[in-house]
Amino acid sequence: MLRLDRLLANLGYGSRREVIMLIRGGRVDVDGTRVVDPSSKARSADVRLDGVPLDHPHGVLVALNKPVDVVCSHEPDEGTRAYDLVPPHWEYRNPRVETVGRLDKDTSGLLILTDDHQLLHRLTSPKHHVVKRYVTTLAAPFDETMGASLTSGTLLIDGDANPCLPAEVEVLGAQSIAISITEGRYHQVRRMVAACGNHVEALHRTHFGEWSLDDLAEGQWTDIQRA
Repeated sequence: MLRLDRLLANLGYGSRREVIMLIRGGRVDVDGTRVVDPSSKARSADVRLDGVPLDHPHGVLVALNKPVDVVCSHEPDEGTRAYDLVPPHWEYRNPRVETVGRLDKDTSGLLILTDDHQLLHRLTSPKHHVVKRYVTTLAAPFDETMGASLTSGTLLIDGDANPCLPAEVEVLGAQSIAISITEGRYHQVRRMVAACGNHVEALHRTHFGEWSLDDLAEGQWTDIQRA
């Protein structure tokens, strides 16, 4: 159990001073009893704020369908952020909610957010080879030569000394393919396509590891289970 003020502050309900005022103001119940002492010990499952159970008391792990023009940054001056599409107090939780890797501003699709930093590290560590699948719209038609390059394991992209690991390619249309990769290099899919003499017009991530977007609407999020 934790002190009540620390528990509420860790879950993003305010600074330590702010949550002390909430508690002393009679807005917190523990196991059905009004508690006004911030130093009282409590389990998160037993606590109610204004009669409402605490939000995600055991941690955050969600999938977000990120729209284009949304950034994966905590900086408010960079435009609309992924963190603006989830409950605002999540950004003040301790541990902090972070995106698992990033999608650039021009890429849409599946983005995982969590406050489990051990899980975050495991999902982004190169040694775990987590598969990411991207539906890719090309500027020019796909051909066998491009397919052979993407899947070869010898493709060098501009600025990198080591070749990319083999990608899996699924042809969806004349200028539409799905590319699955197990690395997380900067703008990797765009740079791989460019190395093949083509250009990405649109990029949309549909899968990250065992998770997929399914029918999640653009801009919406949903809880997911841990891998």
